[in-house]
Amino acid sequence: MLAVVVAALGVGGYIATRALAGGHGRPDHGPVAGAHGRSGTPRATPSPSALPLHPSGRIGDYGVAEHRYTFTEHAGAALGHRVLTVTVRYPDITAAQKSGASGTGDFPLIVFAPGYRQCSASYAVLLREWASAGYVVAAVNFPRTNCFDVNPDEADLVNQPADMTYVIRQLRHMSGMPGGELAGMISPTKVAVAGHSDGGDTVAAVAAMSCCRYPDLRATVVLAGAEWPAFAGHWFSASTAPMLFVQGTADAINPPAASLQLYQADKEGARYYLQLAGAGHLMPYEGSGPPEPIVAHVTVAFLDHFLAGDGVAVGAMLHSGDIAGVSELVDGGRLP
Repeated sequence: MLAVVVAALGVGGYIATRALAGGHGRPDHGPVAGAHGRSGTPRATPSPSALPLHPSGRIGDYGVAEHRYTFTEHAGAALGHRVLTVTVRYPDITAAQKSGASGTGDFPLIVFAPGYRQCSASYAVLLREWASAGYVVAAVNFPRTNCFDVNPDEADLVNQPADMTYVIRQLRHMSGMPGGELAGMISPTKVAVAGHSDGGDTVAAVAAMSCCRYPDLRATVVLAGAEWPAFAGHWFSASTAPMLFVQGTADAINPPAASLQLYQADKEGARYYLQLAGAGHLMPYEGSGPPEPIVAHVTVAFLDHFLAGDGVAVGAMLHSGDIAGVSELVDGGRLP
């Protein structure tokens, strides 16, 4: 059961607006970059006939469209209504392509949680790269910890797993409706969560905390996350979907020991740990500078294999994360 029980609105429970300029909590790293291939070099957007016949592909296989929604989550009286601004990036395909070859309009869903006093715009490069590889990527700005809040309340993190679950259900509902930008876009069974910093704490709880689990997850990506102590319940008390933990060795805000604690706590599930040598708390995930391309490459390979089910060899994924002196990817509880 979730720690906070919320009642989902019907289809009228959201307001859609066109994409606007993003938030400015911590400094953004310049304008949103275009899609890039796995090597980090720019890729031209392919013609419709060149698009793959399955949802996921390589970074840059799809152009990326963007839409912004406002969901009003009717929580209990103690919490009041929670207004969630959600920026959705998704493969830009035509209606004919959506209804055409072999599942092209049935994309896996990734719901992303920003860090404390952060907004989704700070992660625009990474999120666009995921979308360009064939994923619907929905980034949630939380109501009491986002970059616009002049009086943020980090203790509200305990309510954020319920926000994530609410957004997943709303988006799946919208995909099942006959009209709108997301109609028919989202796979009903392929759902993942990802998050950075406090957002990483949030999605770790969605995946593995007894208070807050969303049972239908297929994969989880935790970027510089930890076990948030205020969650009531037990970690890894039930089987979990595969999890990837990413951590910089020079991160002074979320030290490596916090990520390692989560990574090693799960004794049974498929789990991976990407160590980034000398990396801090923000640069691996915000902007396009090193080591962000490594994070993009490894996360897409992980999602392709465990979320999209496209048969990417795990050995190849592990190899892609091993760059001498820069990064190391290990699995199964082994330490880097």
